[in-house]
Amino acid sequence: MTTSLRHLLAAVLAIALTCGPAAAGPALLFDANGGMVFYAEDVDQVWHPASLTKLMTAYLTFKALKEGKLKPDQELMVDEHAFKMPPSRLGLKVGEKITADLALKAMVVKSANDMAVIISEAIGGTEPGFADMMNAQAKLLGMKNTHYANASGLPNDAQLTSARDLAILTEALIKDFPEQAYLYSMTSVKVGDKEVETHNTLLKTYDGADGMKTGFICDSGYNIVASATRDGHRLIAVVLGEQSSASRNVRAAAMLDYGFQNYIWKSMFNDTTIANVPAAPTDTTVAASVRKEVASCVEHHPRFKGKHKGVAAKGGKGGGKAEPVPPDPTLGTDGAEGPTPAAQPKVKLKPGATASAG
Repeated sequence: MTTSLRHLLAAVLAIALTCGPAAAGPALLFDANGGMVFYAEDVDQVWHPASLTKLMTAYLTFKALKEGKLKPDQELMVDEHAFKMPPSRLGLKVGEKITADLALKAMVVKSANDMAVIISEAIGGTEPGFADMMNAQAKLLGMKNTHYANASGLPNDAQLTSARDLAILTEALIKDFPEQAYLYSMTSVKVGDKEVETHNTLLKTYDGADGMKTGFICDSGYNIVASATRDGHRLIAVVLGEQSSASRNVRAAAMLDYGFQNYIWKSMFNDTTIANVPAAPTDTTVAASVRKEVASCVEHHPRFKGKHKGVAAKGGKGGGKAEPVPPDPTLGTDGAEGPTPAAQPKVKLKPGATASAG
């Protein structure tokens, strides 16, 4: 190949990294094997992770299981703190027990906030203690724009991340715990007498989809880390700040299609990785909020209507401690694609019984 042709291909590749799928919130498309970046946008813009937080909760859970500090059959008890978690949740009552293995599956598949809490308490003693462990692990992984305040991703101004950091975490999950990969491809899990389903509908609609996690609060918009494998190539799409679950899925699918369709030529002379992909000049360390652009939030928000519905959050930007009010999950709960608290099916267990996979 001539030098001029090599330079031409390199130039085309550089342009393609900034001219991929339609622009929206932060986004990153990369190869799971080595972290080669195919598309990047606003990778260091600080964002609220919502339930993508549970990727780190899962990482520390996998680590505790591997080190023997947590046993799969260990019974975890629901306390008052976990019981009061808003949706998405299993809805077990105070005093009821569930195995660590099943709690983990419910957290990954259902995005159950109550399960994230009892797992965090089992590993860290308290949820704040576990958050300290999350932050320490984020620092070890090199997640420079990330800070955790809770294990679930429920609204808190201090709960922060970026597309690059989520890519770093996802790559670490895949590399460090390959034996746990099956969890993220599960579309449902049976808990007691109920079958609970995933919020990640790409697992059912996108050819080759095999993980990972969705998330939503009003300030973050609809987020997803989506994984798919075709012809031996595994690609990961990070999409943040979409205005609906449908648009989130469309953008993630478009990015994955873009990567698979152009995999061979985009791999040529591409030395752009998660570590060295340049930030955008407009990226800031102040968390962006898309609350006013998310129709489900604008429609119900007290600034636009005269009465509350749902779980709102104290503070001007929707961060801070969640405040229970009449149910409507669009106002700041995570896993908001699920049923409202009033309609959400409860898992039936006998007093003191342990939930099982059945």
